[in-house]
Amino acid sequence: MDEPDVVDAITAQWRRERPELELEAMALFGRLGRLLNLATARIESVFAAHGLQRGEFDVLAALRRSGAPYELNPSVLAATLMLSRAGMTGRIDRLESAGLVERIADRADRRAVRVALTEAGRELVDTVVVAHTENETAMLSVLDPADRDALDRIARNLLREWES
Repeated sequence: MDEPDVVDAITAQWRRERPELELEAMALFGRLGRLLNLATARIESVFAAHGLQRGEFDVLAALRRSGAPYELNPSVLAATLMLSRAGMTGRIDRLESAGLVERIADRADRRAVRVALTEAGRELVDTVVVAHTENETAMLSVLDPADRDALDRIARNLLREWES
């Protein structure tokens, strides 16, 4: 049997007070929530060590993975990151002030702008993505490959169902 955790203590209290309740889902969501909070803190600490917030990394990463010349229309960038245009403008402003992105005229439509990684932005995101992937890999290293595969399969199935 696994060692009891804080979620077990909570469900034991509910079981004592309301024995008729089905608590399996509550326990699982409780653990998932705790995992999300802990993972978020560990992930954001990597970004902070490089002077970035998570949302800023997301913009740099979206531009970098778009491929050369590492530029996108702000609306496409906002849609990719599921942000409002106003939210995207704030992120772009901060990154532009830091010299990590620049707004450039769209070659096809001079009235439009594109957001492009600067050389400094590309170098930073290339460094941070290595630290980020190493951090995430380390966080999952407690699981053997079969458990990681099973967890990934289960998460995919839930996402497919809940997002449809």
